[in-house]
Amino acid sequence: MYKFTDDIRLGIKEIDEEHEGLFALIEEAQNMLSESDIDVRIVATEVVKRLRDYAENHFAHEEAYMRQLGDPELASQKVEHAAFAEKMNSVVIDSLDDAAVRAQMSELLQYLSRWLFKHIIGSDSLIGKFESQFAFTSKYHVGIDMIDEEHAKLFEIIADVNRVIHDDYVHDKYDEIVKIIDELKDYTNVHFRDEEAYMERIGYKDLPAQKQAHAFFEEKLEVINLEDIDDNQQEYLEELVEFLLSWLTVHILQMDKKIGM
Repeated sequence: MYKFTDDIRLGIKEIDEEHEGLFALIEEAQNMLSESDIDVRIVATEVVKRLRDYAENHFAHEEAYMRQLGDPELASQKVEHAAFAEKMNSVVIDSLDDAAVRAQMSELLQYLSRWLFKHIIGSDSLIGKFESQFAFTSKYHVGIDMIDEEHAKLFEIIADVNRVIHDDYVHDKYDEIVKIIDELKDYTNVHFRDEEAYMERIGYKDLPAQKQAHAFFEEKLEVINLEDIDDNQQEYLEELVEFLLSWLTVHILQMDKKIGM
């Protein structure tokens, strides 16, 4: 079950509080449904209603905030929010026995937890997005030479992807981008293993949360498949670079900075 961690804190007070509330509600629901002496049908119905109402209010607040900013990602956010609502509305428990209700609710809560974590990292982190800057400046320094050097290399690789995307004079642009993406995958794996090994050596208490965040980012990299992108390839690649840089900067500032404290 995914949990709310500092790694997914956006720095937008109301949205962060509501995200944390959603994770807490999911965890509370899981605990309630794990009890044996309950009327599982009544509890499940109440859980679904509370989650649906809370999410509906949160999405409305989030979309209003984005509308106020004139955020260009609002349309895509609405699509993702609708997918969440559709999943909630698909839950039917009236015709199920108690065991089936428990099984369905367990699957639902796992889905919601995973969806929410991915949504925050992959989409909400871009709310009020800053102008992309590929320079590894002092504000990203953790104070640990090995980690800082590897972070600088990751910035450099992402900058290379961006450079090739916008360079009309590169003859084999597709092949070059694939090559750099493969380099990014390999180097990210090396960096995460080095960083986790360092945290293990110093007994860093937030290592599990770091591993969870690392696993998500590696999973995101693994599903990149440029062969399946025929239409709007340029737009897809630009959004990919934006995501990569956004995730890396948020992760460093919100989580990795604490390693060197």
